[in-house]
Amino acid sequence: QVQLVESGGGLVQPGGSLRLSCAASGFTLNYYTVGWFRQAPGKEREGVSCASSINGSTYYADSVKGRFTISRDNLKNTVYLQMNSLKPNDTAVYYCAAQARWGCKDIATSTLWWDYWGQGTQVAVSS
Repeated sequence: QVQLVESGGGLVQPGGSLRLSCAASGFTLNYYTVGWFRQAPGKEREGVSCASSINGSTYYADSVKGRFTISRDNLKNTVYLQMNSLKPNDTAVYYCAAQARWGCKDIATSTLWWDYWGQGTQVAVSS
């Protein structure tokens, strides 16, 4: 069964850290470009970060640049999103997505081009 499963969300105080995991089953994630998206209540889903399978490049939204880091563990078939210096406006449901046709350029901010989506994990940043 092909699926992506996110984990690692939770409640954290401002300035804290979380590491989200996106584990794949039924396919080899290393051959796929993986994106992280988030959706806050009442807002559209937005692209946060991306790791390309085409050229190894990465993408970060301006709002998270310098605070979030995307990485792969090919042995575990998992992609991570390390989130540091968290802010209240990082609060959202975080989703990972995968597709094997393109790198991150031009698609990291769009929800249209992804073949597989996880179910999401909630991140809440509050004191």
